[in-house]
Amino acid sequence: VALHAELSDEAQVAALLPACTAALGRPVCIVNNASSFEEDTPLDVGYELLLKLTAINLGAPLVLARMLFDATPQAALVDETQRSVVINVLDQKLYNMNPDYLSYTLSKAALQTATVALAQALAPKVRVVGLAPGLTMQSADQTAENFAAAHRVTPLGRASRPEDIVAAALYLADATGVTGTTLVVDGGQHLVPLPRDVMFLTGF
Repeated sequence: VALHAELSDEAQVAALLPACTAALGRPVCIVNNASSFEEDTPLDVGYELLLKLTAINLGAPLVLARMLFDATPQAALVDETQRSVVINVLDQKLYNMNPDYLSYTLSKAALQTATVALAQALAPKVRVVGLAPGLTMQSADQTAENFAAAHRVTPLGRASRPEDIVAAALYLADATGVTGTTLVVDGGQHLVPLPRDVMFLTGF
């Protein structure tokens, strides 16, 4: 079932869970993967883009977490099988800072902090965890050669692959003893300090 919502519109986001429940039954896991990734720096940052990315990358996950909490039965207070989980997709960039894509980075940093706060506030009915991938798929602004070179600049010789992220999400969805923490799945990319975002580094 495909459900559509404009993530910058709170009312549309709030309607997603009831629509999902009507179509498939009560959801027990939300993966907040969708986000907006647009370029700015500290030299040209402004309210318009910052607020837009904050609404999409932070606001929507907050509303969805609240909706999932409300939909999770009170029985979950004592019955672990009734509990739910939110997985917030973050970014290895939070562990390997650079000033590129500033508004995006700030929105993801806020979501990382929200992951901890929500884990505290929504327990025990809902677990809240983070998943931070690295460079995974070629963007429209990258050549195949640049993507391949950037992907190799990690201790494991490759950054994250889609199947790595899926495996991590499946683990976190089932890891009933894990909440309020983030799993970095990036081939060790965050261990290699870079002065610019990997999108801008062409010589390796």
